[in-house]
Amino acid sequence: MPEIIALGESLVEIMRRKGVPFTKQDVFLGPYPSGAPAIFADAAARLGASTGLISVVGQDDFGLVVKERLRRDGVDTRHVRVARGFPTGVAFVTYERDGSRKFIFHLKHAAAGQLCAADVKAEYFRKAKFLHVMGSTLFIGDGARKACMEAVRIAERAGVKISFDPNLRPELASLKEIRRACEPVLRRAHVVLPSGEEAKILTGEDDPLEACRKLLRLGPGIVALKRGRFGSTVLTEEVGEGTHVAAFKVKEVDPTGAGDSYDAGFVTGLLRGHSLKRAATLANAVGALSVTKFGPMEGCPNLSEVSRFMASRGGL
Repeated sequence: MPEIIALGESLVEIMRRKGVPFTKQDVFLGPYPSGAPAIFADAAARLGASTGLISVVGQDDFGLVVKERLRRDGVDTRHVRVARGFPTGVAFVTYERDGSRKFIFHLKHAAAGQLCAADVKAEYFRKAKFLHVMGSTLFIGDGARKACMEAVRIAERAGVKISFDPNLRPELASLKEIRRACEPVLRRAHVVLPSGEEAKILTGEDDPLEACRKLLRLGPGIVALKRGRFGSTVLTEEVGEGTHVAAFKVKEVDPTGAGDSYDAGFVTGLLRGHSLKRAATLANAVGALSVTKFGPMEGCPNLSEVSRFMASRGGL
């Protein structure tokens, strides 16, 4: 029975290199195993945490790519269901010159969209310490949203802490839908891990730090604000200005999955009893290393790699 459970979409990404738009005929690269909850689970497992994933893939080669990668890296995939008659989810990704990304998703009508409350088994949570929920999963479809809320209810009853990454995808939902769907998870979460833009979207506040303070008033005990190349800031009710931890400088190859990897580092740090500053430092290091290779999971480091990297950069 895993200590960390993630649930949500497993898929493959078909990717283009920077500056090649979808409208131009060109080469796509992949398939790369992906899906925000799957990336999180893979990164946490590589850091040595006992991790399981509740998800759905198709009975096809893309599904094999995802499951084999997760199993290889130590993720418990017993609750990754194979849905016959549905293809594995796909996300097409292209990169703008300024580093921003565009997505075309095939999720709702794929296997990822078949996740439902019946996939969530209370017994699986018997030894869990954390349940990790991604906002992107809330907007795949009604079944996936109900699966998330069933997992949250089970976690609450079992005393399992909930970590929540808003992971907002404007391609999947309107602003009104985003706030309505995220609120019940935010109120039950122990830790929330937004970007500055996500914090602003969820609260309506223009200043990211004030937005995070507003999130704290909804119920979470901790908000870890992800700030990319500027590091991260951890806020609690007791520390109004927050604890800022500088980023590790690396050469970025592909930013996909950096936030999910950060989440894994932070939650793993909390699981090990780290201070908030040390957990954020670990998370910054994991997020930094994740962007040094092309592909969502390709840069996810193991614990020894992170330790050497942090030692070489003067980390904790």
